[in-house]
Amino acid sequence: MNGSQGGRGRRIVLWRHGQTSWNLERRFQGTTDIELTETGVVQARRSARLLAALKPHAILASDLSRAKATAAELATVTGLEVNHDAGLRESFAGQWQGLTHEEITARFGEQYAAWKRGEPVRRGGGELETEVADRAAPVVTEAADKLPDGGTLVVVSHGGTIRTTIGRLLGLDPNSWEALGGLSNCCWSVLGEGSRGWRLLEHNAGSLPEPVLGDDD
Repeated sequence: MNGSQGGRGRRIVLWRHGQTSWNLERRFQGTTDIELTETGVVQARRSARLLAALKPHAILASDLSRAKATAAELATVTGLEVNHDAGLRESFAGQWQGLTHEEITARFGEQYAAWKRGEPVRRGGGELETEVADRAAPVVTEAADKLPDGGTLVVVSHGGTIRTTIGRLLGLDPNSWEALGGLSNCCWSVLGEGSRGWRLLEHNAGSLPEPVLGDDD
């Protein structure tokens, strides 16, 4: 489940897409294909310059426009091709999609509360979070397994999908996935490979990782 092959020193950077108009309006996007705003493009360009310093070996992205456009900025500065996979799309949330946060809590209050309590909920009749992990995590681990020792994979995806993928790769109980805070637009989380599998090294970061100097390295 953790994708480890004996501590080969690989690294996975899970990078959320840039800002969209629905982000600003607090509308649930899900699988709706919303493009980046001008600000979102600027965010992606800035972050791409930083992430290029990690010298990634491969870029993998959701096939939704907001993720494709974000990934394209990193491809431009690294010269790498982007592999797109629909398995990395955001969670499908049925009737919730297109609604604002306020509209969701007004119309689906108990469903929303149950989701926040960590119960398995088909938000708006859509996917369970475990089902999102079922489709996304294998895509990431398959790509990571192709990395050379010490290699870095950048995965461009969506906030909910990244959270469930991290939870699955770390072997966390799905009820505790909510403990992983959300990612800001164009911020990322970093998983590093240790002797016992994947470890969360950075979460919701907007700067390059620094070495951990201390007793817990």
